[in-house]
Amino acid sequence: MTITSLSPSMLSAVPHASLRALRAALVRDLGDGFAAVLQETGYAGGESVWHAFKDWCDANHIGEPESLPVPRFQAAAAQFFSETGWGSITLNPIGDTVVALDAPDWAESDPTAQMPYPSCYYSAGMLGDFFGRVADGALGCIEVECRSAGHSRCRFLLGSQEVLGHVYQRLTQGVGYEDALAELG
Repeated sequence: MTITSLSPSMLSAVPHASLRALRAALVRDLGDGFAAVLQETGYAGGESVWHAFKDWCDANHIGEPESLPVPRFQAAAAQFFSETGWGSITLNPIGDTVVALDAPDWAESDPTAQMPYPSCYYSAGMLGDFFGRVADGALGCIEVECRSAGHSRCRFLLGSQEVLGHVYQRLTQGVGYEDALAELG
């Protein structure tokens, strides 16, 4: 097992149980307002996670993340998130508009939480900022499947704010995310 040094990148290790307890406390105290708090907090941390990834790539002689071919970048990101305790991920395009990040063991998720909807908001903010740093423009991230809501995996969609805004709007109307994406052609 490789241990990534956290201090040079301004990171601290937080136990999975603490992240889950924070979400539970925010749900209890803020109701639905918990989502915005966690997403904003995650987004604020994305830059530090990105710098840790760049340091990790350098230490592992991978190269500059921004200049890696897409398959090599995806493999490096998957290994980084696994080694730093976030979980196993795969990145898969869905059409031409979004990339799905699938994680069967994502750190923020809690299969015992019985949430009524996907709720890894900290991660959505962090992943949006992290992957936005290699995209041609700003990226958003929403979670559409979550182990905390009884799914077998966490699935985050990464895409433009416009595309994800459409998906979110359609989700609130009871349309599945796959159908919402299909509407975009």
